[in-house]
Amino acid sequence: VPMFENMDEQLLDAMCDRLKPMLYTEDSCIIREGDPVNEMLFVMRGYLESMTTNGGQSGFFNSNVLKGGDFCGEELLTWALDPAAVSNLPSSTRTVKTLSEVEAFVLRADDLKFVATQFRKLHSKQLQHTFRFYSQQWRTWAACFIQAAWHRYCRKKLEDSLFEKEKRLQAAIVSDDSTKLSLGAALYASRFAGNMMRILRRNATRKARLQERVPARLLQKPAEPNFFAVGE
Repeated sequence: VPMFENMDEQLLDAMCDRLKPMLYTEDSCIIREGDPVNEMLFVMRGYLESMTTNGGQSGFFNSNVLKGGDFCGEELLTWALDPAAVSNLPSSTRTVKTLSEVEAFVLRADDLKFVATQFRKLHSKQLQHTFRFYSQQWRTWAACFIQAAWHRYCRKKLEDSLFEKEKRLQAAIVSDDSTKLSLGAALYASRFAGNMMRILRRNATRKARLQERVPARLLQKPAEPNFFAVGE
């Protein structure tokens, strides 16, 4: 399990005393989105599907496959690492179901409080990055963040392209058509071309903004586990 690679033998031994082996049959539901999370699960063998609708938000769905070395229930670790956390258990942000027979180890909420103090002793930036990389919450949010950034880039590129075309068209009208057409006709053609470009730009920008807002609005950035606080 990558989350534990930087732990020394003494810490691993202490933590393993609290791990409980579990066997899940195929097509069983481990936790549902919105239910309280009372354990963190580390997959040893088998495959699970982790999915979310982000609290039932219309049109949003994300699904990932978990395998050996992955974990779920990270909401509980974030809760355990927060010194100011309330006694109520956090709610699951995802539904997790088995796709095959699964062997795993689980840490209950009370045991995870102990493990959280061991994580703080590591004070490792690498541990924080490892958590983000393997967390399905962070992966999903990162995908939406990248999509939103890509939509912003495409919108800017489209706007720049339309503006450049408008300038070239107006320059061509002034340099060529003004010698062939009357001044009034040239001005009319220039205004017409400008209006058409503005309409195209406005419609393209509106579409790009709509595409950008959807993923950004539907998914909030996950809470950041505090691996660096001084243990009590």
